Amino acid sequence: TGDITLPEGVEMVMPGDNVQMTVELIAPIAMDEGLRFAIREGGRTVGAGVVAKIFA
Repeated sequence: TGDITLPEGVEMVMPGDNVQMTVELIAPIAMDEGLRFAIREGGRTVGAGVVAKIFA
């Protein structure tokens, strides 16, 4: 679970769009750059991505 911040000027991402975003996780989790992840909402997958950079 986390808080997603979209780039300035981007209000919404539609299917087929590619976007770089920042995600601040609520709880720590083990991960590494290149890890694939899914974004889920209400039990449905609404997005997927790859960890590009980790900020400690």
